[in-house]
Parts: sequence; C-alpha cells; structure tokens
Amino acid sequence: MNQASIHRALQGSLEKDPTKGGLERLFEKRLAANYTLLQQLFFALYPESGHRDAFLRLQKKLHTLFRTRSNELKLQDLRRLGEENWYQSESWVGMQLYVDRFSGNLRGLEEKLPYFEKLGVNFLHLMPLNTRPQGPNDGGYAVSSYTEIDPAFGNDGDLGRLTSKFREKGICLMLDFVVNHTSDEFPWAERARKGEAEYQAYYHTFPDRSIPDQYEESLPEIFPETAPGNFTYIPEMDRWVMTVFNPYQWDLNYTNPNVFLSMLENLVLLANKGVDVVRFDALAFLWKKIGTDSQNLPEAHRLVSLFRLCLQVVAPGVIILAEAIVAPDEIVRYFGEGPLKGNECEIAYNATLMACLWNSVATRKTLLLNRSLRSLPPKPDSCTWINYIRCHDDIGLGFENAHIAALGWDPGMHRRFLLDYFCQRLDWSPAKGVAFMYNPLTGDGRITGSTASLLGLEKALEYKDPQGVRDAISKIMMLYGIIFASPGIPLVYAGDEIGMLNDYSYARDPDKLDDSRWVNRPVHDWETVAGLEARDTPASEIYRGIRNLVSLRRKLPVLADQDNTLVHESGNDHLFVFERGAGGADSLLVIANFDAHPQVVNASWLSALGYVGKGAYRNLISGASKSIRSGLLELAPFELLWLAKV
Repeated sequence: MNQASIHRALQGSLEKDPTKGGLERLFEKRLAANYTLLQQLFFALYPESGHRDAFLRLQKKLHTLFRTRSNELKLQDLRRLGEENWYQSESWVGMQLYVDRFSGNLRGLEEKLPYFEKLGVNFLHLMPLNTRPQGPNDGGYAVSSYTEIDPAFGNDGDLGRLTSKFREKGICLMLDFVVNHTSDEFPWAERARKGEAEYQAYYHTFPDRSIPDQYEESLPEIFPETAPGNFTYIPEMDRWVMTVFNPYQWDLNYTNPNVFLSMLENLVLLANKGVDVVRFDALAFLWKKIGTDSQNLPEAHRLVSLFRLCLQVVAPGVIILAEAIVAPDEIVRYFGEGPLKGNECEIAYNATLMACLWNSVATRKTLLLNRSLRSLPPKPDSCTWINYIRCHDDIGLGFENAHIAALGWDPGMHRRFLLDYFCQRLDWSPAKGVAFMYNPLTGDGRITGSTASLLGLEKALEYKDPQGVRDAISKIMMLYGIIFASPGIPLVYAGDEIGMLNDYSYARDPDKLDDSRWVNRPVHDWETVAGLEARDTPASEIYRGIRNLVSLRRKLPVLADQDNTLVHESGNDHLFVFERGAGGADSLLVIANFDAHPQVVNASWLSALGYVGKGAYRNLISGASKSIRSGLLELAPFELLWLAKV
C-alpha cells in the first residue's frame, strides 16, 4: 500500500494542531506507520545480525533530522500531504536551467522571476549548485559538498531568499541529489586519500586489481571515449577506487550502512533548503555486484525506497524524482514493485517517450513510438512522469531491441541510422547534432544538440531556406505540443522556448572540449528575449507558441495525470494519436503528423469518437474551427492538433 495515503489518513484523523507538540505527534505517527517497512528494508540491505546498532542509530537520526526542519516547511509538508498527489496536477509546467548560464547567479535568477511568470513556468529544475572542483566536474555532478553553495552562484542566504520567493509565488523547486558518487575533493575522499580506513570504506577501494578486474568483466563503460574502464588508481593511498563515470567521481559504497546514514542526513539538509522535489541522480548505479552490470539491481531499488520512506517521515511534502535513463521496462520499476509499489519514487523521467519521439522525427513514422508506449507496464496511480524533449544530457537510444526487430529493422543498423541522421552524416538530413561518446568498435553512441538545431532550424537559417525554417518551427511546436498534452509534468529546457541553436564555443574551453554535451548548454540569449515583442522572428514565433501551450494546458483539467490516456491506432503510420479522458465530455484528442507531406485521417472515425460534428472540428491550439468536405481530415506537414469534443 502507498504509505503516503496512510499518512494522509493519520493526518486527517488528528485534530489540526500546528503547534510544536502537534507536529511532533504527527511525526511519531508517520514513523510508526513506516516502521515495519523501514526495518524490513534496512535489514534486507544490512543483515540484522551485524547491524542492529545501525538501525537504532537510524531511528535516532530520524528524530534529530525532523527537529532540524523549519516550522514553515513542516506546515507546508502538511498542506502538500493534504492535497493528495499534488504533483499530478495539470497546472505544473517546468523549466530546466543552469543558473550561471541563464542568469549569472541566484540573485540574477530572482530578478528573472517575471520572465517565468509571463511564460507560465512554475516548476524549476536548477542544475547543481553545490561546490565542485575547478576544471572538469561533469557539469556540476562532481559534488564536493551536499550542503554548501558554490560561491559562483551565491550563498545560503541567496538561496533561502529565492526559495522563500518561490513559495510565495507558488513555484516548485527541484534540485539534484548526486546520490551515487562524490567528487575526489569531497571531505570523505580527502580523508580516504590520507589513509583513513573508515573513509576508504565509504567508497569501493581495493589494494590491487584482482577484484576490480572481476568487476570489469561485466561492467559497461559509461564514457568510453574520455574515461575508459571503471577504476582509477590513487597513488596517495596506493589503492584502486571505483569511478564508473569519471576518474574524479568516486562511487559511494552503500554496502556500508554508515554511508546510507550520512547520505540520509545530506538528503534532509538539502530538503531543508526549501526544495520540493529531489532529483536522485544516477540512482540505477547505487548497488554494485560482481558478475552483473551493476545497474538496476534489486538492492538499488530497496535503497531508494529506504531513502524515500525515511524522507516521508521527516519531510512528507518533499518527493523524489528518479533519474533513470534505462530500458523502458526498467524505468517503471523505479515507482516501486510488489510490496513497495508506489513507495519508491513519485516521479520518473519519461525517457521512453523522449527517445521514441526523436526516432519518429528521423523515420517520419510512429511505429516504434506506438509499440513502445503500448507495451510500457502501467505505473502506480500515485506516480507520474517528467516529459521532456531535451535536457542538459545526451539523447540515448535505449529502445527495446525486440520492438525494433518486430518492425523488420535490424536494431544495430537502426541505431546507426539515427546517429547518422542527427549527427551530420547524411547530406539530406536537416539535423545538426553532435555525436556523444561514440564507440567505433561497437557502433554505439548517443546524440546531443539543441532542440532547434536537431530539428533543422540551424541548417535552414544557414542556407536561407524559408520552407526549412517553417518546417523546423512546426516540428518544435509538434514535439512540445505532444509533451504538454501527455500525462505528467512537461519540462522545457531553457533556450528551447526561443529556439536557441547549438553553442560550439565549448570547443575552445579545454575543460569542456571532451564533452560534446556542452553544445546544448548555451548562455541564455537575453538580447533575443528583449526583442520578442518587437520583431517577427523564429524565436518570437516559438515563444508565442510555447506560451499558448502553457495557457491551454492550465485550462484543461483532463490533462492532470489520472491514468486517463489512450493511445489510438489511426491506420496511418505517419500519425501519432492519443486521447486524454477518453469517453468523457471534456476529453482531448491529440493528433501529430510526423511526415513532411500532408496526411489524412478518416473523419468518420473521429466523428464516432466525438471530435467531429456536422462536418467540422475545433483545434484548441489555433482556436479555429474547420470544415471537412471529403470525409478526410487533412493534416499539414508536421502539424499538431488538439481536438476538443464537439
């Protein structure tokens, strides 16, 4: 059973008492409700025979951590708990951004609040703000502290003032919790390097290569071009340390309960800064086991659930996002399975939808998109998705091979085609992307680039091709229109709302040269923003389109995630058709044409569904009603329709 529903019942059964004593009693009730599951999970990871004392320390720590949370945030927790799955509302629209590249620092971000309000954004994912090494630091994901703000962004006072403003304006804040690893400059790593055995045990360290070599037999390489292998020799301590991502990112050893207890404290301290959603970075990698790929292991799921149930006791208004960019069937598991169903992460990235949309752009067909979405296991009712087109990271091609093969395509050749299409290897492709971590031995690779450049706007502007510009804008609006209507929270990557292009300046920075993902991490173009109202440009057209989608989404309660989505088979392989609230009076039908040519759909079918009446239909995006004379509804190239019932 979902533990949050129990907590709501407990809260409702008690007389409302916002005093310190009343809040303490509710905490004790939540702890009692979660106690059995906490105990089972803890001892499943850390056997009771040797770790009973560690579990007693966990209980004591939960009490201590609850007392560190401010009264204001405790009261917000109760309001959020009472709203029941508040994160599933149609009112949320998100944006992801790097603070330094968007606004310089936290004070600058506070000054940009009117920009978010005008656009309609009320859910912000700020990329890591923690202190990090100078030089290469994986875009901030090599953390040197979980609690200190890097001076480049400001200080705790700046963040506190900003989060207070967010609460005042109803803006939800998401920050990262880099749960798998620390930087090699983290205090634990520095003490380990000095030879302190206690802190060497906080990481996977080994005196020779015998055990690392056993791991390497089954571990894949995450960054084969720049960081081959999964272990790094540290001469100061004469030991090998596991570094799955980069040599300067040391993987934490969660088989040590002290690591979990310390990280739980860091998690709550982060939440106490006014964070509403905690993004668990790289959580698929948390548990390591020889003979496996050390991803998505059952122990990793138990560990995430343990974090979640502890956070739920201390700060029940704070939820967890799973950053698990893994195979479609694996993604759903991060919502919890069996007795843990609905008790792991409340939100996950819908990486399957994202990757399949890009596949449909390249193939101009929706076969893989439809097959993948229909085969995705159902999620728990209390959970939801983050839907996105682009983010700071690469586009992985994590499709199910069986789904590709079922369409008559060779999986390996199909992935190579996608790399060729998006990474400037086909003259006829409009895309201007860049390959990321391409492995010539296996043919594997990923894709990076801005949404606008990948969809042809950059190339069309270079060639002064007005039709190419129109097509690119149509594709941008089509993809964003799909995710704005899909179940979950739509997330706009900063710059996409004004059609920003690739930024190639990273190639002149030696600290970024080896990481092509920086091509999609530009400094925000405020000069273009200043001219949005005065000039008719691709940027202004895209901006107006995104604003329109935000406004429409908020007016349609059917877009709240109530498991009310039905993917339709239209009979036309170029079209993607899905319905929200099928059968209801306020339902919505979404039709997208991925082809460069007009496509048609049978109007009698749409009439039977209730979206065509008296030979006419109404498109909410344009606000216009159109007649159908031939019995066929025609969609222009890359056109998107949101049809309301007639």
